[in-house]
Amino acid sequence: MWDERYSSDEYAYGKEPNDFLRNHAGIIPAGRVLCLAEGEGRNAVYLAEQGYQVTAVDSSIVGLKKARKLAEERGVEIEIQHADLKDFDLGHDQWDGIISIFCHLPPPLRRIIHSKLVSALKSGAFVLLEAYTPKQLEYKTGGPPVAEMTMDSATLKAEFSGLEFIELNELEREIHEGQFHHGMGAVIQMIAYKP
Repeated sequence: MWDERYSSDEYAYGKEPNDFLRNHAGIIPAGRVLCLAEGEGRNAVYLAEQGYQVTAVDSSIVGLKKARKLAEERGVEIEIQHADLKDFDLGHDQWDGIISIFCHLPPPLRRIIHSKLVSALKSGAFVLLEAYTPKQLEYKTGGPPVAEMTMDSATLKAEFSGLEFIELNELEREIHEGQFHHGMGAVIQMIAYKP
């Protein structure tokens, strides 16, 4: 599905970073940042432009080729990892920041990944996450077609046990990210750090 979505010359979600990430990226300490389900690279490239050492992981080789192309256009370097998240080694105590922007997974896998993220972070590191909530199914302006793949505050509090939450808000906002995220959306935004 994702190779097909990214097969156009156009960038499916645009070339600009996610608004939530752009507004809050500066909270992440200098160093290594991991971008989950990074697709065509818009967020990874933006973070590299801010001076971070960025690793972009995605299951779509087509998307990652476009991510590399975007990085070259912008004159920055990002590390590319072609992997399914269920097989990707997040490591332990190695990331200064982890970015999860609209990374919607089946609940059993999502719980595993979120748990592993906590141990993969260095002490003092941050997770920035934006995802659709169940209310997004009313808008149909992007995101997964089923409620169980969305997220809410209670879900994230449980799955990121061990982190301190700076921000955890469910809200509705205008999202204009290419052709697949366009219009009013119901989202949850999370900033959390590892003490």
